[in-house]
Amino acid sequence: MLAILSAVLFFVSFLINAADISTNDTFTSTNVMLLGLTALALHVAGIGSGWSWRRR
Repeated sequence: MLAILSAVLFFVSFLINAADISTNDTFTSTNVMLLGLTALALHVAGIGSGWSWRRR
């Protein structure tokens, strides 16, 4: 789930950068890209991956 979120954030970041959209200081393409990297790192770490490891 977080991998899909990070892909969407990367795409939004690309659109902001490619279209040269003027945004405020909080919603820049770099900040959106860093949010995507954070979501991707959490996914790689196993958080939000959808797997439930239970012991019997």
